[in-house]
Amino acid sequence: MDNYKSGFVTLLGRPNVGKSTLLNKLIGEKITITSPVAQTTRNKLKGILSTKKGQIIFVDTPGVHKPHHLLGERLVHNAKSSIHGVDIVLLILDSNEIPGRGDKYIKDFLLANEKDYLVVLNKWDLVRKEMKNLRLNQYEEIFGKNKDFLLVSAINGDGCLKLIETVFEFLPRGPMLYEEDIICDQPINTLLSDLVREQVLKNTREEVPHSVAVNIEKIKEIKRNNGKEFTAILATIIVERMSQKGIIIGKKGSMLKNIGKSARSNMKNLIDGPIHLELFVKVVPNWRKKESKLVEFGYEEEF
Repeated sequence: MDNYKSGFVTLLGRPNVGKSTLLNKLIGEKITITSPVAQTTRNKLKGILSTKKGQIIFVDTPGVHKPHHLLGERLVHNAKSSIHGVDIVLLILDSNEIPGRGDKYIKDFLLANEKDYLVVLNKWDLVRKEMKNLRLNQYEEIFGKNKDFLLVSAINGDGCLKLIETVFEFLPRGPMLYEEDIICDQPINTLLSDLVREQVLKNTREEVPHSVAVNIEKIKEIKRNNGKEFTAILATIIVERMSQKGIIIGKKGSMLKNIGKSARSNMKNLIDGPIHLELFVKVVPNWRKKESKLVEFGYEEEF
């Protein structure tokens, strides 16, 4: 174990560049939610990759964006604070888009904080063949011709092994920091609430965007009369307006039923055995702008 390495690596980038999808691919398990809606990730989540060579603790972060309310300010603050105390930052970019001011802003932020970083061009498989050289030239204009780019696809896994090998070059020698079978550091309540919120985003899309939070009210093991056990989960979906509540419930409860069915299916990867999931929808006006509600729903400021 003399050459064993371990360390922390932050995934940083704008919203919807594929950070969470990439993390799931690198770990080899679905540990964080994904959706086509920007700002899906709200909590800093550690995904742990253990190999014979060493252990990488990846830190997934909310997308860096221009905030419009207290929740947005908190997410950006927490994302930026995640660069401190880590060994290397992976700046994840959507290579299928022309680089813009947001990418340059994050680069300048890293430089101002004197933080080493690697540039990861995700979604490289989506860039048309005749556009690839031009796209690399466009990124060189921002990062310089001497900056190497890691070309990856979080969807099909292209370039992911090279990315892992490259990351190990920046990690110090050190012991295993987590048990080998641990792949995520989040409490079960956070993981379950995210799985419900993921299905709200996927089923409602732009109709109910970012004003959704999910509280896990109760998790209880219950034994039936026949001796068999199941896990009962009670969750509340919080929205800001009555119209959003109506959309989530749907006609005769059809939307809420679909959300619950899909969430329950994903929960089976976390909880062994049968699951009974009960969902309620609650309106809390302007909760994203209220400090007390952000704390209540788990969005505390991190330092």
